[in-house]
Amino acid sequence: MELDRFWQELAGRVMPLLQRYRRDVVRLETREKPDRTILTDADLAVEQLVTTMIRQLDRNAVIVAEEDRRIAIRTDVLESPEWIWIVDPIDGTAEFIQPDRTEFCSVVCLLQHREPVAAFVLAPELGRGRRPLTITADRLSRTVIVNGSAVTARPTEWPKKVSVTRGRDTPPRSFELALQEAGYSLKTRTTSQTLDMVRTAVDLRPFTDDSLAPFRLFYRANQKVWDGLAGLCLGESVGHRSVDGHGKARLPVAVEILSQSEPKFDVTVMGLAEEVELLMSIDQQERH
Repeated sequence: MELDRFWQELAGRVMPLLQRYRRDVVRLETREKPDRTILTDADLAVEQLVTTMIRQLDRNAVIVAEEDRRIAIRTDVLESPEWIWIVDPIDGTAEFIQPDRTEFCSVVCLLQHREPVAAFVLAPELGRGRRPLTITADRLSRTVIVNGSAVTARPTEWPKKVSVTRGRDTPPRSFELALQEAGYSLKTRTTSQTLDMVRTAVDLRPFTDDSLAPFRLFYRANQKVWDGLAGLCLGESVGHRSVDGHGKARLPVAVEILSQSEPKFDVTVMGLAEEVELLMSIDQQERH
């Protein structure tokens, strides 16, 4: 499936819609969903636009979208279609509604046989000077493109920084102290999980400011698939390892997960193989 032109068209349509809502974001009505995350009219409008554009490209598209309000098993996913689209209209809505914050994005990931093969991430204000970043990944060709430029991962040169975000009511996990003792600095506050995974796959500092340093490792428990699959696609595209909470390969995604009304991974771990091994060994020691 040829996607380069589609990603360009998608960015050209989504960007002005997000900008329109951001211009008057202080007046944007918010409500709390059952999982205590935030929903706005911007989320709904972006999702409607993205899903409409996907169906124009693929009229029989099976779409798993964050705000589709499913309350039952996804029977269309149970039929095991070759292609499944994953949509998160605004990842980091809590950041989006804060005028001074920039860590939010719109996300699309395409699965083939339940494996992520292509991803699109639009971060409207993440770039230097609050300019937009458009990030795409093609797993088959192992390429990641940021604003038209191919980027490469040199994670062995990166600072010892990890993303181990958790919900605001989740107490510190025991492995966090072990990582700190091993010399790692930790990010625990959740912003956009997708953008943290992007930063685990590539170094965005040439396009942003130095405060957005890359991560060597990403960990998240109870991760919804629309928060994780695009990031997993980027990670796979640069040769990272991704596993579940038992150290088994995170991909392909089990149909039992994808078909749920709110599909979730138990745990997602992604990063350099040696960092993944370190975290899993610490976790195993803590369990025993």
